[in-house]
Amino acid sequence: MQGKKYISVSDRTVVQRHGWLLALKIDDHDPELTIGSRCAIGDFCHIAAVRKVIIQDKVLIANKVYIADNTHQFTDVNLPVLDQPIQYAKEVVISTGAWIGENVCIMGASVGKNSIVGANSVVTKDIPDYCVAVGSPARIIKKFDFTTNMWQSVS
Repeated sequence: MQGKKYISVSDRTVVQRHGWLLALKIDDHDPELTIGSRCAIGDFCHIAAVRKVIIQDKVLIANKVYIADNTHQFTDVNLPVLDQPIQYAKEVVISTGAWIGENVCIMGASVGKNSIVGANSVVTKDIPDYCVAVGSPARIIKKFDFTTNMWQSVS
């Protein structure tokens, strides 16, 4: 854990082996990394906030997931990316009940309530509530229809 004073983890949440929580102050804004209650975060997960990353309650995150509200700049081709500044992208909220599959990357995007992101997906745009998204870049393939009470494929 790096930036402890900007990180809060609620009760009954587990971060498995080799998880890395980072709240890094890069400008005048204090970062915020908040993880709600009863979350299960798998092995080797990296969660990084320079402004705001919120993981709400009862979120299931599989192994080797990367979640960040930032990216590295790469504008100067004469400098290694490592030597260029970190840049805020967009606030990230992983809503209550979401399930994030193995090897997923979420960068500057949010995932809605009870939504599912399939393994190996790259999320760069918001996923609404009650959806299944897969791929790189992730796209919605199913939505829950409350009139039929069933998951419906999206064409």
